[in-house]
Amino acid sequence: MLVEQYLRDGVPVASKLLAANVDVSSATVRNIMSDLEAQGLVTAPHTSAGKIPTNQGLRFFVDSLISVEPLDAGSVRRLRAELNPDRSPNELVADASRLLSHVTHLAGVVTLPKPEQVALRQVEFLPLSGTRVLAILVVNEREVQNRVVHTDREYSEAELHRAANFINERFGGRTLFEIRNELLDEMRADKERLNELMETAIDVASKAFADDGRAPSGYVVSGESNLADSFAGAAALRDLFDAFERKEAIVHLLDRCLETDGIQLFIGDESGYRVFDDCTVVTARYEVDSGVAGVLGVIGPTRMAYDKVIPIVDVTARVLGAAMTGRPAEHAD
Repeated sequence: MLVEQYLRDGVPVASKLLAANVDVSSATVRNIMSDLEAQGLVTAPHTSAGKIPTNQGLRFFVDSLISVEPLDAGSVRRLRAELNPDRSPNELVADASRLLSHVTHLAGVVTLPKPEQVALRQVEFLPLSGTRVLAILVVNEREVQNRVVHTDREYSEAELHRAANFINERFGGRTLFEIRNELLDEMRADKERLNELMETAIDVASKAFADDGRAPSGYVVSGESNLADSFAGAAALRDLFDAFERKEAIVHLLDRCLETDGIQLFIGDESGYRVFDDCTVVTARYEVDSGVAGVLGVIGPTRMAYDKVIPIVDVTARVLGAAMTGRPAEHAD
């Protein structure tokens, strides 16, 4: 009751107020509060004030006492409507970040899909001047990427067309990461047995599918301004905004979430990064074609409506993953 009251009102909770809602005296409540304080679960910000939960107390509340209701069907339908499967993966990531920010009134963060989750649907090679070739890649159903690569020699349009057909027939649906590695493995295994078609395919495709620095990385964040009134000191808020801009701490924290299924919460110093000592980070993985593609979540003050935020993050992760595959989210209602 103390935690719920504090999360709702944001002020220390007096023993008298708690006693009015239970069938015990104020003195009994004060004794219980004293025991909880000794265990590090509550603290008094001022000598004469009531109690507020510590980060340890919030962790106990989230793990043992919180009652989380499933997101209602209407809210799920609205999430699905906002995350349109016809959008590209990068557009969906931006949409999901804005949506999380808008619905929770916190900062929404979504990592871009991992490069190894970028699957080839079709490729076309067009000759440019000299040894330059334009590779047109259709990936993840709807996204088109154009890459200019420098090959070992000049190729005719017919040679490049045959190489593209070979790649599409043999590797369609595979990730760019897998295709490039398999082509390079074949080249290393026995270069002497490679025919002209294979040599062309390996030369062009291995370069076109290389990680040339343009593969998606990092994350999209929205709603930082929602946090402006949530922190007592300007310095803490400035440090947090600096972290959003520099990205390293947030990327490392979100990367840790890739390894664990379900909802993860970092309350206060649990994140291991000083800049988040006054924050809670709530995350969930999203999956594409049964593979972990990235992480989404919200960042806000430790005083947040956990019972509402947790199901929103959980369902948004499933809806985003489904939208990226062009299928409806299962079990999201």
